[in-house]
Amino acid sequence: MTHDSVRVLVPSGMLGSGFPPEIIERGLDLGADVIALDGGSTDSGPYYLGTGTAKTTAAAVSRDLRLLLRAAATARIPLIIGSCGTSGTDSGVDWVAAMTREILAEENLGLRVATIYSEQQATDLKKHLDQGRIHPLPPHGDLDLATLESCTHIVAMMGHEPIVEALAAGADVVLAGRATDTALAAALPLMAGLPAGPAWHAAKIVECGAQCTTDPRSSGVFATIDATGFTIEPLDPAVSCTPTSVAAHMLYETADPFSMREPAGTLMVADATYRALDDRRVRVEGSRFEPGPHTNKLEGARITGYETMSFTAIRDPHILGQITTWAQLLRRVTADRVTQTLGLSTDDYAFDIRLYGYNAVLEAIDPGTLPPREVGVMLLVSAADQQTATAIAKIANPLMLHLPTPDMDYLPSLAFPFSPAETERGAAYEFVLNHVVDVDSPTALFRINLLENTDA
Repeated sequence: MTHDSVRVLVPSGMLGSGFPPEIIERGLDLGADVIALDGGSTDSGPYYLGTGTAKTTAAAVSRDLRLLLRAAATARIPLIIGSCGTSGTDSGVDWVAAMTREILAEENLGLRVATIYSEQQATDLKKHLDQGRIHPLPPHGDLDLATLESCTHIVAMMGHEPIVEALAAGADVVLAGRATDTALAAALPLMAGLPAGPAWHAAKIVECGAQCTTDPRSSGVFATIDATGFTIEPLDPAVSCTPTSVAAHMLYETADPFSMREPAGTLMVADATYRALDDRRVRVEGSRFEPGPHTNKLEGARITGYETMSFTAIRDPHILGQITTWAQLLRRVTADRVTQTLGLSTDDYAFDIRLYGYNAVLEAIDPGTLPPREVGVMLLVSAADQQTATAIAKIANPLMLHLPTPDMDYLPSLAFPFSPAETERGAAYEFVLNHVVDVDSPTALFRINLLENTDA
């Protein structure tokens, strides 16, 4: 690495999603200075934060890790992974760190590992809350202590600074808790003293791997960041980056395609230019970064209840000709029988009836035509405890098997694909924190373990 430029290798959009080994080899041949990769996100919903478990299977994560650790050791460049274990909880960092230690021992690689923890305790955050240092992001309102205390896990989203501190202390491998996707790729360029505008913009473009290319199904991109901008290219020789594919990625997961807030300030790209250098590479210049008050975003999830699911399939043409009437009847009769049997009102539980093959995704916005060829009916019950949720689903069981429409004089037979028909989904979670904390130091909320000795 020179201070004139930093070359960043991003092998895929997420650790555990897989990538061909030749992608890494090509990136090393191009002179990569760092390998950066995201380990998760909130895209898959609140369950993974709520439970502190990973979306990805250990076998997939271990496979990717082995290739990445070998590459980092061969090229003698740092490997940075953020949001470990999907949501970046302490258990997620420990999960990836344990696999890392095992691989390093098996491969006889003496890499130094740093872990950065981002999980927060409600009792600690209460101090910030009492001092008026926690502020809501739209559409949320002001935070209260009860909401904090209801969360099973809370993480703070770090910027590049804790990662830079770990690298400066001598880490070869940085395994971070919850972090902005961009912080992983921006850390080393910023550490090298390159301008923040190109560093953050390049990091945004490469965050999801090949999504900024003409073939998002491929793997890996390579960015060279310098004093006036950055150049980006795909690592698959058969794929291209174009000005449109690169510029379009600023539309991804941003409220404003011309700006993006980071913990340390705001990336501004309204004046950025995107120019094709050839049929595969794009040059970007004109990005700038406006420093602002340092804040760290909080994410928290809590249990909302317990769910039981049931599913049946309908091919009866008479019912399919009036499927919405049948669904309304199922809802009404189920509610009546729950009241009769369990003594519960509709305020005590909730259930959805989703008609797959007709309008399950958009419902009344875009219903299907009548009659559909077949419909799958999913009943999802939510209650304060698992026993109640399952009891309600069991009350609906005979209705989902034999409920006729009002004008039928016989009992139809529908089709449960499973026996038993009810599947207990366990606790359901919701995100309840969308707030930022004013901090005096960009590393104040994070705990950096410097360093584990992994020499074999």
